[in-house]
Parts: sequence; structure tokens; C-alpha cells
Amino acid sequence: MIIEKIKLAFQDLFPVAEPEVSAPEEKAEEPEETKTKKKVKTKKPPRLNGVIECNYTVHGYHLDVQVDADQLLDAVSIVDQAEFFIESITGVDWIKEDQIEIVYDFSRYDFDTCRVVIRTRVNRSSPVVPTITDIYAGANWHERETHDFFGIKFDGHPHLIPLLLPEDADFHPLLKDFKA
Repeated sequence: MIIEKIKLAFQDLFPVAEPEVSAPEEKAEEPEETKTKKKVKTKKPPRLNGVIECNYTVHGYHLDVQVDADQLLDAVSIVDQAEFFIESITGVDWIKEDQIEIVYDFSRYDFDTCRVVIRTRVNRSSPVVPTITDIYAGANWHERETHDFFGIKFDGHPHLIPLLLPEDADFHPLLKDFKA
């Protein structure tokens, strides 16, 4: 299945860390009233070396991959070689963490459908990631739109000028601190 092939291909991007061995901690017995008041949390699947396999019916995608900006082109090349197409590129402003996340959505046309999300985070004060237009020419307009709305610079983009905003726009309306 394509999901397993993609997961294996992504493993090369993430070196396996040696597990830390530590002494087990002793837990104090909790009072009975605290035990009954605990909320049930829905657990996210564990991220295995940057990759989470997700339930499509819940999340809308099969794999969620978190990479550093310097790993982005390698990650995008993996989905390109597996014959995925780019659906969209967008940003998320994590103002409290002083970061901007760039989210890339990929899918396939065949009957072995698989959706992959690749995410990378950069510092909000200098949001720069490499362009993927050399891999996906169709990313050109997606990157221009994301640049317009979030101020993310796609380093190496062939024509990073405003797509939807006025040419003299010095603002990015989807940043959380934007004031009209």
C-alpha cells in the first residue's frame, strides 16, 4: 500500500534517537476525589520520527509529516516521486509561540488514494522557507498567495510578487496581529 511506502521513504529524513534510560519515578497515591474528576483526553497518535499515521475519516488525511525547513525539499521530493500532486499551501500563525507554520497538502488521483500533509515551522520574525516550484511548478501561485496573506518568503521563488493584494501592499491580512 502507498502509505507504507511513503512512511518508509520518510524514515530516512529522521534519524532514530537512542531511547533514554531513566530510573522509574515513584508516584504518590492520588486522593479518591482527584481520580474521579480527571477528564478523559483524546490521544493523538504518537509521532514516529516526524510522521504520524492518521485516521482519514477523522483528520482528512492519512499521513502528517513535521519537518524542519531544511528538510522540506527532501520531504516534497518523496511525495513527488510517489506521484502525488499538490493541493494547497497555506500558513498558520502561532503568534503565542512566535512561529508561523507552513502547511502543504498532497494527494493522488489513483484508486490507492492517500493524502499527505507536510508541515514546517519557522520563526515569525523571519518566515523563510525554500520554494518548491522546482519540484511542483503548480506551487507557484500557492506560494504567492501564502506570501500575500502571511508574509512567508519562499526563497528562490521565480516571481514572488503579490497575487491577490495590491502591488504596494505592506501588510499580511491573515497574521493574527493584523489591524485593518
